[in-house]
Amino acid sequence: MEKPVYLKNPDDIKLFNELRNKVNQRIENISENRDIYIQIKAVILPLIYFALYFIALFNADKSWMYIGSFVLMGIFLVLIYLNLIHEAAHNNIYKSKKLNSLLLHIFDLVGANSYIWKKRHIASHHAYPNVDGWDTDIEQSGLLLIVPWIKAKGVQKFQHWFFFLVYPLYLFNWMFIRDFRDFFDHERVILKTQGSIPLIEKVKMVSYKLFYFFYQIAVPVLFFKVSVGLALGAWFLQVIAASIFALFVLLPLHPLPDNAFPKLDEKNGLPFSWLRHQFEVTNDLKENNWFVRNILGNFNFHVAHHLFPNYSYMYYNEITEEIEEFAKEHHLAYKRFPIFTALGKHVDLLRQNANNAYYILEE
Repeated sequence: MEKPVYLKNPDDIKLFNELRNKVNQRIENISENRDIYIQIKAVILPLIYFALYFIALFNADKSWMYIGSFVLMGIFLVLIYLNLIHEAAHNNIYKSKKLNSLLLHIFDLVGANSYIWKKRHIASHHAYPNVDGWDTDIEQSGLLLIVPWIKAKGVQKFQHWFFFLVYPLYLFNWMFIRDFRDFFDHERVILKTQGSIPLIEKVKMVSYKLFYFFYQIAVPVLFFKVSVGLALGAWFLQVIAASIFALFVLLPLHPLPDNAFPKLDEKNGLPFSWLRHQFEVTNDLKENNWFVRNILGNFNFHVAHHLFPNYSYMYYNEITEEIEEFAKEHHLAYKRFPIFTALGKHVDLLRQNANNAYYILEE
């Protein structure tokens, strides 16, 4: 199948070149190399994650400390993703691609798969955000309907009543189902952009998964006399905490009723140019403080990331200032909401999709 094609608009190409020049000049005027702070985190965050693991092991007789350490591991898993994995996939931490690739393998050690995730993120989500059938981030699961112009079926008609039971299982699905399906199910979206997957990557995926479950569950039981119930329970709570935290960060940025879910025409064409597409399908968050910028990896400035993924999040504050001013000047669809407003809007999207509101509006 041919890949989607963005609308060709010479004026929008000129607009983006103008914006890019403004952004490049702004960043060039920043004398310090801020990426050094991410490089420091590349050492500190994984050390904290595994330090918590060993704290749990050597305090296995204190169930509250064992469980608490595993729950904190879930929080730091997400911080590792936001601050390191995401940036390493875009080669934004080190100048060396090999070093970025090496750092990316931390993802394999915490239950995910770095190879297929990078393919999803770069070749699918960044290439075609919010495009059904091409963006793996909105690939339909059967339980929840994200794309508004697909008619709700079965349990999807009640999704706004039970979504809060499904979302905490997000990373379980990722670890046990999504990774395996993307590697072995030929109907998955990822194979449209990736093609065949090398056998060595399949072997590595299974091997890393086995190692992950070995050190997370088997080691405490076999070598530290942790009961099976406590080992499984603490690990379960770790993944629940990580799932909730991850979705708290990720859901407010694309799947909102205010953002477009562009339809492909009969020739696989998209209705917007690449520049306008990024504005139409993405929004920012109003929160902008030290904690969001330095601990949460500036996830609040997501439009900047889609327009300029070659810059690390350490520069998004200045980039977003340029984007916001430029968008006002040229009437581009820049959107920015408080985080809890955005989360509420996501629930509104689930409700509208469950009630087939899109079809009612069309009629």
